Amino acid sequence: MSMTNFISIFPLGIVVYPGEQLNLHIFEPRYKQLVTSCLAENKPFGIPTVINNKIMEYGTTVQIKKVEKLYRNGEMDIVTEGEKVFRILEHVKQVPGKLYGGAIVNYPENEGNVHARLQREVLQGIRELHTILQIHKSFKKDDNLLLSYDLAHHAGLSLDEEYELLQLLYEAQRLEYLKRHLHKVIPMMAEMERLKERVRLNGHFKNLSAGDLGTGEV
Repeated sequence: MSMTNFISIFPLGIVVYPGEQLNLHIFEPRYKQLVTSCLAENKPFGIPTVINNKIMEYGTTVQIKKVEKLYRNGEMDIVTEGEKVFRILEHVKQVPGKLYGGAIVNYPENEGNVHARLQREVLQGIRELHTILQIHKSFKKDDNLLLSYDLAHHAGLSLDEEYELLQLLYEAQRLEYLKRHLHKVIPMMAEMERLKERVRLNGHFKNLSAGDLGTGEV
């Protein structure tokens, strides 16, 4: 049985995963109020994903780890950490007496068993992708401790794809999803790089000798 509770929500056009550190600049009055009340009660808040201006059903609760900076006008820079995936059962546009909204949510069972072989394949694929794109990323954990959630933002997924992954509640499913995605994009990216190389070489003076031109009679 997954428990049901009421949480304050801060809908954003991003996907947050459990364990992820998310830094936010809070400037809207309603979210200044939300953060202030979560700090006072030491409560998490929920970030449901917004896609095409629509609040989606799934999101992740985040706990405020610290207020990095408090501005004179009440704006804040906060450091939060993703906790668990929730599903919205009922959306409350405005919490009574507050400026912000909330939701009645439950927390689907979320299985995180280790799948070492699959995880290594995904990590290798991500590193291959980064090499092609000439990006250097280092992770904050040892390779063997990295979960699908730690890797997902580094695999070049679109927002829709990141959201699809959020709805997968087994670690093996999430890793398979990333593996399929990488198998699809790596060849495309490698081809793009070759294409760029060919375009770059065009327009340079080619060092041709008469021997290269062939001696066929015209």
